[in-house]
Amino acid sequence: MKIIISGGGTGGHIFPALSIANEIRRRFPEAGILFIGAKDRMEMQRVPEAGYKIKGLPVSGFNRSSKLKNIGVAWRLLKSLFLAHKYVRRFKPDAVVGVGGYASGPTLWMASLLGIPTILQEQNSYAGITNKLLAKRAAKICVAYRGMNRFFPADRIVLTGNPVRKDLENVKPKNPEAYRYFSLQNDRPVLLVLGGSLGARTVNNGVKNGLKVITDSGVQVIWQTGKNYFDKILEELKDEMPDNVWISDFISRMDYAYSIADLVVSRAGAGTISELCLLGKPAILVPSPNVAEDHQTMNALALSDNQAAVLLRDKDATDLLAPTVLSVITDKAKLQALSEHIIGFAQNNSAERIVNEIVSVLRIEN
Repeated sequence: MKIIISGGGTGGHIFPALSIANEIRRRFPEAGILFIGAKDRMEMQRVPEAGYKIKGLPVSGFNRSSKLKNIGVAWRLLKSLFLAHKYVRRFKPDAVVGVGGYASGPTLWMASLLGIPTILQEQNSYAGITNKLLAKRAAKICVAYRGMNRFFPADRIVLTGNPVRKDLENVKPKNPEAYRYFSLQNDRPVLLVLGGSLGARTVNNGVKNGLKVITDSGVQVIWQTGKNYFDKILEELKDEMPDNVWISDFISRMDYAYSIADLVVSRAGAGTISELCLLGKPAILVPSPNVAEDHQTMNALALSDNQAAVLLRDKDATDLLAPTVLSVITDKAKLQALSEHIIGFAQNNSAERIVNEIVSVLRIEN
Protein backbone atom coordinates (compact mmCIF):
# COMPACT_ATOMS: atom_id res chain seq x y z
CA MET A 1 0.00 0.00 0.00
CA LYS A 2 1.19 3.53 -0.82
CA ILE A 3 -0.57 6.51 0.74
CA ILE A 4 -0.07 10.28 0.49
CA ILE A 5 -1.28 12.36 3.45
CA SER A 6 -1.56 16.08 2.74
CA GLY A 7 -2.22 19.15 4.88
CA GLY A 8 -0.95 20.83 8.01
CA GLY A 9 -0.24 24.39 9.05
CA THR A 10 -1.22 23.91 12.69
CA GLY A 11 -0.93 21.20 15.30
CA GLY A 12 -4.66 20.66 14.90
CA HIS A 13 -4.02 19.35 11.39
CA ILE A 14 -0.62 17.73 11.97
CA PHE A 15 -1.45 15.57 15.01
CA PRO A 16 -4.40 13.84 13.27
CA ALA A 17 -2.29 13.35 10.14
CA LEU A 18 0.48 11.67 12.11
CA SER A 19 -2.06 9.56 14.01
CA ILE A 20 -3.48 8.29 10.72
CA ALA A 21 0.03 7.57 9.40
CA ASN A 22 0.99 5.73 12.58
CA GLU A 23 -2.13 3.57 12.38
CA ILE A 24 -1.44 2.73 8.73
CA ARG A 25 2.13 1.81 9.63
CA ARG A 26 0.96 -0.28 12.62
CA ARG A 27 -1.49 -2.20 10.50
CA PHE A 28 0.59 -2.40 7.33
CA PRO A 29 4.29 -2.24 8.33
CA GLU A 30 5.47 -2.28 4.70
CA ALA A 31 3.20 0.59 3.60
CA GLY A 32 4.80 3.54 1.83
CA ILE A 33 3.72 6.89 3.28
CA LEU A 34 4.53 10.34 1.90
CA PHE A 35 3.38 13.65 3.38
CA ILE A 36 2.84 16.77 1.29
CA GLY A 37 2.70 20.00 3.29
CA ALA A 38 3.17 23.73 2.87
CA LYS A 39 6.68 25.12 2.83
CA ASP A 40 7.64 27.21 5.85
CA ARG A 41 4.83 25.70 7.94
CA MET A 42 5.33 23.59 11.05
CA GLU A 43 4.66 20.26 9.30
CA MET A 44 8.01 20.59 7.50
CA GLN A 45 9.66 20.10 10.90
CA ARG A 46 7.19 17.95 12.82
CA VAL A 47 6.64 15.28 10.16
CA PRO A 48 10.33 14.39 9.68
CA GLU A 49 10.74 14.37 13.46
CA ALA A 50 8.05 11.67 13.52
CA GLY A 51 9.99 9.60 10.99
CA TYR A 52 8.12 10.32 7.75
CA LYS A 53 9.19 11.88 4.45
CA ILE A 54 7.56 15.13 3.37
CA LYS A 55 7.47 17.31 0.27
CA GLY A 56 6.66 21.02 0.47
CA LEU A 57 4.44 23.22 -1.68
CA PRO A 58 4.79 27.04 -1.82
CA VAL A 59 1.02 27.44 -1.34
CA SER A 60 -0.37 30.05 1.06
CA GLY A 61 -3.74 31.42 2.08
CA PHE A 62 -5.50 34.28 0.34
CA ASN A 63 -4.94 37.73 1.82
CA ARG A 64 -8.29 39.16 2.86
CA SER A 65 -6.97 42.66 3.54
CA SER A 66 -4.96 43.31 0.36
CA LYS A 67 -6.22 42.12 -3.02
CA LEU A 68 -2.93 43.16 -4.65
CA LYS A 69 -0.97 40.67 -2.57
CA ASN A 70 -3.19 37.89 -3.90
CA ILE A 71 -1.37 38.10 -7.24
CA GLY A 72 1.55 36.39 -5.52
CA VAL A 73 -0.81 33.98 -3.78
CA ALA A 74 -2.33 32.96 -7.13
CA TRP A 75 1.13 32.40 -8.63
CA ARG A 76 2.15 30.21 -5.68
CA LEU A 77 -1.08 28.24 -6.08
CA LEU A 78 -0.35 27.56 -9.75
CA LYS A 79 3.18 26.46 -8.90
CA SER A 80 1.81 24.26 -6.09
CA LEU A 81 -0.63 22.57 -8.47
CA PHE A 82 2.25 21.79 -10.83
CA LEU A 83 4.41 20.41 -8.01
CA ALA A 84 1.55 18.43 -6.49
CA HIS A 85 0.92 16.82 -9.88
CA LYS A 86 4.62 15.89 -10.12
CA TYR A 87 4.83 14.46 -6.60
CA VAL A 88 1.64 12.40 -7.00
CA ARG A 89 2.70 10.98 -10.38
CA ARG A 90 6.14 10.03 -9.07
CA PHE A 91 4.95 8.42 -5.83
CA LYS A 92 2.00 6.63 -7.48
CA PRO A 93 -0.17 6.36 -4.34
CA ASP A 94 -3.14 4.02 -4.01
CA ALA A 95 -5.03 6.79 -2.19
CA VAL A 96 -4.54 10.37 -1.00
CA VAL A 97 -5.81 11.60 2.37
CA GLY A 98 -6.42 15.32 3.02
CA VAL A 99 -6.43 16.54 6.62
CA GLY A 100 -6.98 20.25 5.95
CA GLY A 101 -4.50 23.09 5.61
CA TYR A 102 -3.16 24.92 2.59
CA ALA A 103 -1.38 21.99 0.93
CA SER A 104 -4.33 19.61 0.88
CA GLY A 105 -6.20 21.55 -1.82
CA PRO A 106 -3.66 21.30 -4.66
CA THR A 107 -2.64 17.76 -3.69
CA LEU A 108 -6.12 16.24 -3.57
CA TRP A 109 -7.25 18.14 -6.64
CA MET A 110 -4.37 16.78 -8.71
CA ALA A 111 -4.83 13.27 -7.31
CA SER A 112 -8.51 13.26 -8.25
CA LEU A 113 -7.70 14.44 -11.80
CA LEU A 114 -5.27 11.52 -12.05
CA GLY A 115 -8.01 9.09 -11.04
CA ILE A 116 -6.59 8.33 -7.59
CA PRO A 117 -9.13 7.85 -4.76
CA THR A 118 -9.19 10.69 -2.25
CA ILE A 119 -10.37 10.67 1.37
CA LEU A 120 -11.18 13.91 3.20
CA GLN A 121 -10.84 14.36 6.94
CA GLU A 122 -12.95 17.41 7.88
CA GLN A 123 -12.14 18.33 11.48
CA ASN A 124 -14.46 21.29 12.01
CA SER A 125 -18.21 21.63 12.38
CA TYR A 126 -18.22 24.16 9.52
CA ALA A 127 -16.62 23.04 6.27
CA GLY A 128 -14.30 25.41 4.45
CA ILE A 129 -14.51 26.32 0.77
CA THR A 130 -11.61 24.06 -0.24
CA ASN A 131 -13.06 20.93 1.33
CA LYS A 132 -16.49 21.64 -0.11
CA LEU A 133 -14.90 21.70 -3.57
CA LEU A 134 -12.76 18.63 -2.94
CA ALA A 135 -15.75 16.68 -1.56
CA LYS A 136 -17.32 16.52 -5.03
CA ARG A 137 -14.58 14.08 -6.09
CA ALA A 138 -13.84 12.40 -2.74
CA ALA A 139 -14.49 8.70 -2.20
CA LYS A 140 -15.07 9.17 1.55
CA ILE A 141 -15.46 12.16 3.85
CA CYS A 142 -14.55 11.49 7.48
CA VAL A 143 -16.14 14.03 9.82
CA ALA A 144 -16.11 14.87 13.52
CA TYR A 145 -19.61 16.37 13.85
CA ARG A 146 -23.11 15.22 13.00
CA GLY A 147 -25.14 17.14 10.44
CA MET A 148 -22.30 17.62 7.95
CA ASN A 149 -24.62 16.73 5.08
CA ARG A 150 -25.20 20.51 5.00
CA PHE A 151 -21.85 20.69 3.21
CA PHE A 152 -21.10 17.26 1.77
CA PRO A 153 -22.84 14.44 -0.15
CA ALA A 154 -24.58 12.39 2.54
CA ASP A 155 -23.76 9.01 0.98
CA ARG A 156 -20.01 9.57 1.39
CA ILE A 157 -19.96 10.95 4.94
CA VAL A 158 -18.62 8.78 7.77
CA LEU A 159 -18.63 9.97 11.40
CA THR A 160 -15.16 9.09 12.71
CA GLY A 161 -14.13 11.97 14.94
CA ASN A 162 -10.69 13.58 14.98
CA PRO A 163 -7.69 11.48 16.02
CA VAL A 164 -5.97 12.62 19.20
CA ARG A 165 -2.51 11.93 20.53
CA LYS A 166 -2.07 8.41 21.89
CA ASP A 167 -0.90 9.63 25.29
CA LEU A 168 -4.31 11.26 25.84
CA GLU A 169 -6.41 8.16 25.20
CA ASN A 170 -5.80 6.70 28.67
CA VAL A 171 -5.41 9.69 30.97
CA LYS A 172 -5.67 8.77 34.66
CA PRO A 173 -7.94 11.29 36.48
CA LYS A 174 -6.39 13.16 39.41
CA ASN A 175 -3.05 11.46 38.94
CA PRO A 176 -0.84 12.18 42.02
CA GLU A 177 2.22 12.29 39.75
CA ALA A 178 0.59 15.13 37.80
CA TYR A 179 0.17 17.28 40.91
CA ARG A 180 3.83 16.71 41.76
CA TYR A 181 4.90 17.49 38.20
CA PHE A 182 3.26 20.94 38.32
CA SER A 183 4.03 21.48 42.06
CA LEU A 184 0.34 21.93 42.85
CA GLN A 185 -1.85 20.73 45.74
CA ASN A 186 -4.41 17.97 45.24
CA ASP A 187 -7.08 19.51 47.48
CA ARG A 188 -7.66 22.70 45.48
CA PRO A 189 -9.26 23.25 42.04
CA VAL A 190 -7.03 23.55 38.98
CA LEU A 191 -7.62 25.82 35.99
CA LEU A 192 -5.82 24.85 32.77
CA VAL A 193 -5.28 27.69 30.28
CA LEU A 194 -4.23 26.72 26.76
CA GLY A 195 -2.95 29.47 24.52
CA GLY A 196 -1.81 27.18 21.72
CA SER A 197 1.73 26.80 20.40
CA LEU A 198 2.03 30.50 19.51
CA GLY A 199 -0.36 31.95 22.06
CA ALA A 200 -3.71 33.74 22.17
CA ARG A 201 -3.43 37.43 23.01
CA THR A 202 -6.90 38.03 24.45
CA VAL A 203 -6.86 34.79 26.45
CA ASN A 204 -3.49 35.69 27.95
CA ASN A 205 -4.63 39.24 28.70
CA GLY A 206 -7.78 37.94 30.37
CA VAL A 207 -5.77 35.60 32.59
CA LYS A 208 -3.18 38.26 33.38
CA ASN A 209 -5.83 40.84 34.32
CA GLY A 210 -7.71 38.41 36.51
CA LEU A 211 -4.86 36.31 37.88
CA LYS A 212 -4.93 37.78 41.38
CA VAL A 213 -8.68 37.37 41.86
CA ILE A 214 -8.52 33.82 40.47
CA THR A 215 -5.62 32.68 42.65
CA ASP A 216 -6.87 34.56 45.76
CA SER A 217 -9.99 32.38 45.54
CA GLY A 218 -7.82 29.28 46.01
CA VAL A 219 -7.82 28.23 42.36
CA GLN A 220 -4.48 26.92 41.07
CA VAL A 221 -3.46 27.69 37.48
CA ILE A 222 -1.55 25.80 34.79
CA TRP A 223 -0.94 28.47 32.18
CA GLN A 224 0.40 27.75 28.71
CA THR A 225 1.07 31.18 27.23
CA GLY A 226 2.41 30.15 23.82
CA LYS A 227 5.91 31.16 22.75
CA ASN A 228 4.91 34.61 21.41
CA TYR A 229 3.81 35.86 24.84
CA PHE A 230 5.83 33.95 27.45
CA ASP A 231 8.77 36.35 27.92
CA LYS A 232 6.55 39.43 27.96
CA ILE A 233 4.16 37.97 30.55
CA LEU A 234 7.03 36.84 32.78
CA GLU A 235 8.51 40.32 32.66
CA GLU A 236 5.18 42.02 33.44
CA LEU A 237 4.40 39.69 36.36
CA LYS A 238 7.91 39.06 37.67
CA ASP A 239 7.16 40.59 41.08
CA GLU A 240 3.51 39.53 41.24
CA MET A 241 3.46 35.88 40.13
CA PRO A 242 1.44 33.86 42.69
CA ASP A 243 2.95 30.65 44.09
CA ASN A 244 0.00 28.56 42.92
CA VAL A 245 0.62 29.27 39.22
CA TRP A 246 2.65 27.02 36.90
CA ILE A 247 3.50 28.97 33.75
CA SER A 248 5.31 28.00 30.55
CA ASP A 249 5.21 28.63 26.82
CA PHE A 250 4.61 24.91 26.20
CA ILE A 251 3.28 21.89 28.09
CA SER A 252 5.14 18.71 27.22
CA ARG A 253 2.98 16.52 29.50
CA MET A 254 -0.52 17.33 28.33
CA ASP A 255 -1.72 14.02 29.79
CA TYR A 256 -0.74 15.30 33.24
CA ALA A 257 -2.29 18.73 32.62
CA TYR A 258 -5.63 17.24 31.56
CA SER A 259 -5.51 14.72 34.41
CA ILE A 260 -5.81 17.35 37.14
CA ALA A 261 -7.66 20.14 35.30
CA ASP A 262 -11.10 20.88 36.76
CA LEU A 263 -11.78 23.50 34.08
CA VAL A 264 -10.04 24.33 30.77
CA VAL A 265 -9.88 27.69 29.02
CA SER A 266 -8.96 27.33 25.37
CA ARG A 267 -9.42 28.45 21.80
CA ALA A 268 -11.91 26.35 19.83
CA GLY A 269 -9.67 24.55 17.36
CA ALA A 270 -10.90 21.15 16.21
CA GLY A 271 -8.00 19.22 17.73
CA THR A 272 -8.33 20.67 21.21
CA ILE A 273 -12.11 20.23 21.18
CA SER A 274 -11.69 16.56 20.27
CA GLU A 275 -9.37 16.13 23.25
CA LEU A 276 -11.81 17.89 25.60
CA CYS A 277 -14.68 15.70 24.38
CA LEU A 278 -12.72 12.48 24.73
CA LEU A 279 -11.67 13.35 28.29
CA GLY A 280 -14.98 14.91 29.32
CA LYS A 281 -13.34 18.16 30.42
CA PRO A 282 -15.50 21.19 31.31
CA ALA A 283 -14.37 24.09 29.16
CA ILE A 284 -14.69 27.79 28.49
CA LEU A 285 -14.05 28.25 24.77
CA VAL A 286 -12.77 31.56 23.39
CA PRO A 287 -12.91 31.17 19.58
CA SER A 288 -10.27 32.95 17.55
CA PRO A 289 -11.86 35.51 15.21
CA ASN A 290 -8.83 35.34 12.90
CA VAL A 291 -9.49 32.03 11.16
CA ALA A 292 -11.07 31.14 7.82
CA GLU A 293 -14.88 31.32 7.74
CA ASP A 294 -14.90 31.89 11.53
CA HIS A 295 -14.94 28.09 11.93
CA GLN A 296 -13.79 28.21 15.59
CA THR A 297 -16.97 30.02 16.56
CA MET A 298 -18.97 27.35 14.73
CA ASN A 299 -17.05 24.64 16.62
CA ALA A 300 -17.75 26.34 19.95
CA LEU A 301 -21.43 26.88 19.16
CA ALA A 302 -21.85 23.19 18.33
CA LEU A 303 -20.96 22.52 21.98
CA SER A 304 -22.36 25.55 23.78
CA ASP A 305 -25.76 25.20 22.08
CA ASN A 306 -25.91 21.75 23.69
CA GLN A 307 -24.74 22.87 27.14
CA ALA A 308 -21.45 21.06 26.56
CA ALA A 309 -19.18 24.13 26.91
CA VAL A 310 -19.27 27.81 27.85
CA LEU A 311 -18.73 30.19 24.93
CA LEU A 312 -16.93 33.46 25.66
CA ARG A 313 -16.47 35.81 22.70
CA ASP A 314 -12.93 36.96 21.99
CA LYS A 315 -13.92 40.63 22.30
CA ASP A 316 -15.17 39.97 25.85
CA ALA A 317 -12.35 37.74 27.07
CA THR A 318 -9.98 40.43 28.36
CA ASP A 319 -12.55 41.76 30.84
CA LEU A 320 -14.84 38.80 31.47
CA LEU A 321 -12.54 35.77 31.52
CA ALA A 322 -11.77 35.85 35.24
CA PRO A 323 -15.38 36.29 36.48
CA THR A 324 -16.54 33.60 34.02
CA VAL A 325 -13.87 31.19 35.28
CA LEU A 326 -14.84 31.78 38.91
CA SER A 327 -18.57 31.39 38.24
CA VAL A 328 -17.98 28.00 36.60
CA ILE A 329 -15.14 26.47 38.62
CA THR A 330 -16.88 27.15 41.94
CA ASP A 331 -20.13 25.53 40.76
CA LYS A 332 -19.72 21.75 41.09
CA ALA A 333 -23.11 21.05 39.53
CA LYS A 334 -22.18 23.18 36.52
CA LEU A 335 -18.84 21.38 36.13
CA GLN A 336 -20.55 18.00 36.32
CA ALA A 337 -23.17 18.96 33.74
CA LEU A 338 -20.56 20.33 31.32
CA SER A 339 -18.52 17.15 31.67
CA GLU A 340 -21.49 14.87 31.06
CA HIS A 341 -22.62 16.82 28.01
CA ILE A 342 -19.24 17.26 26.32
CA ILE A 343 -18.31 13.60 26.62
CA GLY A 344 -21.41 12.85 24.57
CA PHE A 345 -19.59 14.38 21.58
CA ALA A 346 -16.58 12.08 21.96
CA GLN A 347 -15.57 9.74 19.15
CA ASN A 348 -13.17 6.98 20.21
CA ASN A 349 -10.51 5.23 18.12
CA SER A 350 -10.79 7.83 15.36
CA ALA A 351 -7.49 7.02 13.63
CA GLU A 352 -8.42 3.35 13.42
CA ARG A 353 -11.84 4.21 12.00
CA ILE A 354 -10.35 6.53 9.37
CA VAL A 355 -7.88 3.85 8.29
CA ASN A 356 -10.82 1.43 8.08
CA GLU A 357 -12.36 3.79 5.52
CA ILE A 358 -9.12 3.96 3.54
CA VAL A 359 -9.01 0.16 3.52
CA SER A 360 -12.64 -0.05 2.39
CA VAL A 361 -12.00 2.39 -0.47
CA LEU A 362 -9.04 0.32 -1.64
CA ARG A 363 -10.99 -2.94 -1.16
CA ILE A 364 -8.07 -4.70 0.45
CA GLU A 365 -8.16 -7.29 3.19
CA ASN A 366 -6.96 -6.18 6.60
